[in-house]
Order: sequence, then structure tokens, then C-alpha cells
Amino acid sequence: MYADRILSGMRPTGALHLGHYHGVLKNWITLQHEFECLFFVADWHALTTHYDTPEVIEQNVWEMIVDWLAAGVDPAHATLFIQSRVPEHAELHLLLSMITPLGWLERVPTYKDQQEKLTEKDLSTYGFLGYPLLQSADILIYRANRVPVGEDQVPHIEFTRELARRFNHLYGREPGFEHKAEAAAKKLGSKKGRLYEDLRTRYQEQGDDQALEAARALLNEQQNLTLIDRERLFGYLEGSGKMILVEPQAMLTSAARMPGLDGHKMSKSYSNTIALREDAAMVTKKIRTMPTDPARVRRTDPGDPEKCPVWQLHLVYGDAAMREWVQNGCRSAGIGCLECKQPVIDAVLAEQAPMRERAASYLDDPTLIRNIIADGCEKARKLAQETMRDVRNAMGLGYS
Repeated sequence: MYADRILSGMRPTGALHLGHYHGVLKNWITLQHEFECLFFVADWHALTTHYDTPEVIEQNVWEMIVDWLAAGVDPAHATLFIQSRVPEHAELHLLLSMITPLGWLERVPTYKDQQEKLTEKDLSTYGFLGYPLLQSADILIYRANRVPVGEDQVPHIEFTRELARRFNHLYGREPGFEHKAEAAAKKLGSKKGRLYEDLRTRYQEQGDDQALEAARALLNEQQNLTLIDRERLFGYLEGSGKMILVEPQAMLTSAARMPGLDGHKMSKSYSNTIALREDAAMVTKKIRTMPTDPARVRRTDPGDPEKCPVWQLHLVYGDAAMREWVQNGCRSAGIGCLECKQPVIDAVLAEQAPMRERAASYLDDPTLIRNIIADGCEKARKLAQETMRDVRNAMGLGYS
């Protein structure tokens, strides 16, 4: 049993490109071997900005899942599912909306930012205003305690933590809580148990915030605690009741900026992408026709790699020796631009080869994907139902 549970999702935007692979999927592939991971297709989230073009969503969903599997996301090591196939997400979103102050939603940084960027869309909808709440429900429904994000998404995790804290404060009353928390504390062992109790006393009696942080760190280090015991001890530490909803921690991921064909960040909106499973001939053509240093009008003109988009790809795919060859050859006009591009073409095609191979079986037999998702949705729904049982009971809705 893993001590930590990871949750991460992606909106279905169709075929993924190498920017998605280097920015997100490579991280998922590493995490799936270290933690209990749930990866989901955020199809309801797609409707917050594409509610007027729903016809593209279904095709995009299956296209994206094939790309996940092609990249190396392994259903034997991670649970893959579709958000809308687990209706408990919507139920928790609704119940949390009863206690979420409107001002909390309005101050989420991306709310006004997205409205300003997507001016062609009418985003004066509750769905768009409330999408951070749905995002929080996605996390809290699985009691995920770690969420891999970039710096720009940290405010969303803080919002989720505040929401969990507010819910637990309002509804966290478990019969026999103290007895269960004390039993959980014994699982720490005598030495760590005494330390936990000492830190708890210092925080509750003296308001010592350092003691609180030390105790939290102590609990986070324990591998032998179940999630529910860990949350009981967090609640006991802070003087509250049972923490019904787990406060997630942001797991900051390295921002791997994948350059596009024009040197800007790879993005569909810039039309500068290479798809994960793009045809080899098209990949070759795209890279061979990339712009280079404008100073190199003729083959004999020296150039500056820093002014060339191809150099950005060498930073991703080349080793130290290759980069030195490019620097020396370009600045001395010892190599031409097509020569410089060939190692990038070779590296990209080598990266894509196993992806195309893994994708082939799923493209030949789409029922394989349907079965993987059906199994994943079933596993995810069982976890979601456990949380919702506790949430309903806490909110007085557990009657039969």
C-alpha cells in the first residue's frame, strides 16, 4: 500500500504533442512507479470553455487516452478514468458549493486571466466561475494528498486546502474520535509517539507554530499509517475532529519548457507543434523547414545558435558533445543548417518510435482502451463512493 495518493488530470484537447510529453506525461510515467496514481480525463472541465462545441469532446477523449498509453502511462501501475463516468465528482461539487464563499472563487488568479485571454468566448457562466471548485472536488473525492502542478497552479491547490479545512471545521465530528486518534498515535512507535504528543501539547497550549509544522512533517514521513489514521492524527494535532477531506499538498514539478518549431513554447495555439505519434515523413519535413538564424543567408555565412530555434531543440535532445558540435560548426560555418537539423530529426523519431509501437495495438482494437477505462472508472468510483458516504453522513444526508 502506498503512503501517498497522486491525482492528476488533463482536458481532452485531441492529439497530444511533444510539449505535453515533456511537460506532463514523462512525470506521470515516473510517478506511477513510486505512488498510487489516478490519472483522469477532465471532460467536464472541457465544457467550461467549450460548451458550444461539445461534438469534439468524445473523439478528443479517446485520442488523448491512446496518447497516454503510447507515451508509457501503464494501466497496470495507474488508474485511468474519465471524470464524467464518476458522477460522485458532481455530487461533491454541488455539496461543496453550499459552503464555498463566492469571493473565494472570484479571487482565483486564473479566473480574470482566462476571461481576458479568451475574449471570443462568453465566460460569464457559473461553470467557468465554479471550475476551481470542480477541480477541488476532483482532488478531494479521492483524498489525494499530493497533486503534481506547476507554479501557476499552486493557488488552485491552496484554494482546495482552504476548502477542505473549512469543510472539516464545519462537519468533522467523528464518534469516538479521540480514542481512535490515540490508537493511531500508538502506531507511530513509542519514541515518535512521545514526540508527537509533546509537539501537539506545545501547539495547543502555547500556540507554537513551529511545533505544529514539526508535527506535520513527522506525520508526513510515516509510511506505516493508513490515509485515514494520518488524517485523524492531523485533526487531533490541531484540536479539530476527524479530517473527512484530506488537505492536498502541491507537488511542484520541474517546468520542462518544450520549444516549438518557431522557438516559442510548443502550443497548438501557435501552430508550432509535433504530435506525439506524428507521421515520420511529416516530422522530418517540419524540422527540415524550421526557420534558422536569419544571418545565415548562405551556407558559408557563420551563425549564432542562440538566435536559432533549432538550437532550442538541441538543448532538449542533444548531449554535451552534440551541443559543442553545433556551437562550433554553426559559428564557423563548418556545418550547414540541414546538417544541424538532422540529429534533432533522428532524436525525435527515436523518441516517437516506441510510442507508435505501443499505440498500434490500441488503434487496431479499440475495445482494449474501452476495457482499460471501464476498469479504471470502476476502481475510481469505489474510492469516490467511500468519500461520499463519509461526506453525506457528516452533512446529515446519510439517512436511508
